[in-house]
Amino acid sequence: MNSNEALLKYTLRIGDSSLILAQRLCEWTGVGPYLEEDLALTNISLDLFGRAKSLLDYVAKLEDKGRTEDDIAFLRSEREYFNALITELPNGDYAKTMIRQALVDCFDFHFYAALTKSNNETLAGIAAKSIKEITYHKRHSFSWVVRFGNGTDDSAARLQKGFDEVWPFTAELFEMNEIDELLIKQGVAVNLNDLKPLWEKEMNALLTEAHVKVPSEVYMQTGSRKGVHTEHLGHLLSEMQALPRMHPGAKW
Repeated sequence: MNSNEALLKYTLRIGDSSLILAQRLCEWTGVGPYLEEDLALTNISLDLFGRAKSLLDYVAKLEDKGRTEDDIAFLRSEREYFNALITELPNGDYAKTMIRQALVDCFDFHFYAALTKSNNETLAGIAAKSIKEITYHKRHSFSWVVRFGNGTDDSAARLQKGFDEVWPFTAELFEMNEIDELLIKQGVAVNLNDLKPLWEKEMNALLTEAHVKVPSEVYMQTGSRKGVHTEHLGHLLSEMQALPRMHPGAKW
């Protein structure tokens, strides 16, 4: 694998995670718990779509096959996506959405902060813009987790249930392969081993404050690095891709 191919796949991986999580979050538009929160989560979704657009546009340029970021976003099959599995999980209730978001936001915060130091100017620039947005996203999701955990018995139970459902998908966030190894040597990629202690420290503090217990024995899920996904991604893509596939090349 040459450096350009590794960079393309690396950028595609992180772009896909933003894209798929954005699609999940936009499902709350119009059905949020109240108007202000409806708007807040919609704006977070738009931030993620914007980040995905920048990353997939860079993928298109690296690929140099005449495709656009829209082609890459909407005209691939399920096995051609490399988003983290946690991003494709169904929203569930609001407690589940928020605990999933907190786990991802905390990872993204440390990941994009480290990526600003990449010697790849494009990735570093996207990261510098993204970290400002992620700082708000993280503050928002963390506050909701604390609110649910210290609210009613029902809200605390829903938070614990949601956490139990998404926790098995967190280890994959720190999985690395030959792409990471090559790009880390070149000063391009982030060493995820360095991020994990930072993420664990923040998440443990949040979970303690919210009275959430980490399951002792859990099988941690993996597969997205090879394009293997849960059954949920196919359903999400069928909805996300419906219009572009019915009207290929349409301009709005």
